[in-house]
Amino acid sequence: MTASAPAAAVLPVQRSDDLKTALRGDVLTFRGNPFLQPVDDCISFERDALVVMEEGRIVARGAARELLPTLEAGVEVAHYPDHLILPGFIDCHVHYPQTEMIAAFGEQLIDWLNRYTFVAEQGFADPEHAREVVKVFLAEQLRNGVTSSCVFGTVHAGAVDALFEEAACLDLRIMAGKVCMDRHAPEALLDTPLRAYEESRALIERWHGRGRAEYVITPRFAPTSSHGQLEMLGALAAEFPDVLIQSHVSENLDEVAWVAQLFPACQDYTRVYERYGLLRPRAIYGHGIHLSEDELAAFHASGASLAHCPTSNFFLGSGCLNARRVCRAERPVKLGLGTDIGAGTSFSMLQTMNEAYKAAQFHGQPLTAAQAFYLATRGGAEALGIAQRVGSVEVGMEADLAVLDLRSTPLLDYRMRYVRDLDETLFVQMMLGDDRAIAATYVAGKAAHAR
Repeated sequence: MTASAPAAAVLPVQRSDDLKTALRGDVLTFRGNPFLQPVDDCISFERDALVVMEEGRIVARGAARELLPTLEAGVEVAHYPDHLILPGFIDCHVHYPQTEMIAAFGEQLIDWLNRYTFVAEQGFADPEHAREVVKVFLAEQLRNGVTSSCVFGTVHAGAVDALFEEAACLDLRIMAGKVCMDRHAPEALLDTPLRAYEESRALIERWHGRGRAEYVITPRFAPTSSHGQLEMLGALAAEFPDVLIQSHVSENLDEVAWVAQLFPACQDYTRVYERYGLLRPRAIYGHGIHLSEDELAAFHASGASLAHCPTSNFFLGSGCLNARRVCRAERPVKLGLGTDIGAGTSFSMLQTMNEAYKAAQFHGQPLTAAQAFYLATRGGAEALGIAQRVGSVEVGMEADLAVLDLRSTPLLDYRMRYVRDLDETLFVQMMLGDDRAIAATYVAGKAAHAR
């Protein structure tokens, strides 16, 4: 009844929805927020547990010795000793078209956009090029244990179609949108207020709620949208109150000053989005490094979220987010982690946690391992408003899981001899682990990647 862990391979997703399978190993999940509660009240950790999956959901979780005898004959059990079974990682902010330009020589934000990003994104007028990049992007996410992500497309509706179509083949939970911008970018990438509204609305009707797809209303950032376009996108958001919204806020000090010049009637950067009805629950904004206390209070009051993108922030010299300040108990703002490919330098959420720790250290308030893993799983799900579906290893949740090999490299194998407890295990993994640490990725209960 028990099978060993899969051999190294990229696996096709099995489509037999009634197939019951199970994973055996140590299981870690979160039931609370370690920024706001004692860590022991937030973490659920069980040694030698069994996670049983059927029809894309978790149908049982508990001690292997108790659940194994209850399984029907023929149920395949993948056993992962010396591994950790986690909720699939959630990437809250990523640009799939920038996969082709990751590691482009660093400029500051605005120069980098003009020199690299806007050039690369013009190629996505070709749907076949978009599909080629999508396949690489999704394969990299699966290799890194990412099972849900909130993704920027380009201004081209076809580029968003390509993403949703390929994600549907893998049964991935993808949230994505067409970038809207009608100024301060090359002519080939500009739309109009009306076109942004009409194309976004058509994509909502075509994709939102279809399978595991969700649409995201996506102004690139305030400087590239006129007042008229932001008004149209605000009207679209009002028509579809359950649809996500994504953009950028307060990433770079020059950007903040530019926004103040472009929107002099608004008190600050955050109030630009608030003015147009784009600050609400399920609205998530990348970065937020330089937000004032008053702006963070506005995020808290509105229910909007932030995506922390530390590898990107370091790469572009934008600054270091103080995550503990964002999550302060008296007015916590929901926070998730984003790789922000391609200013971000790694698809690995472990490496993203590594850099988030360093960003926090800059402020003298380091992240604990529990806080970092929470942000990459349940915290990201809460920031995106999908915590009722993914982000936890609990009965009834969608069976999106990552299996972490605790001894994935010679150095980690050696270092693990000396760890004292779970907290140190997690910290060592997030500091030294990368894509090699992901032994397997399960999507809707099916093996989608195996190392």
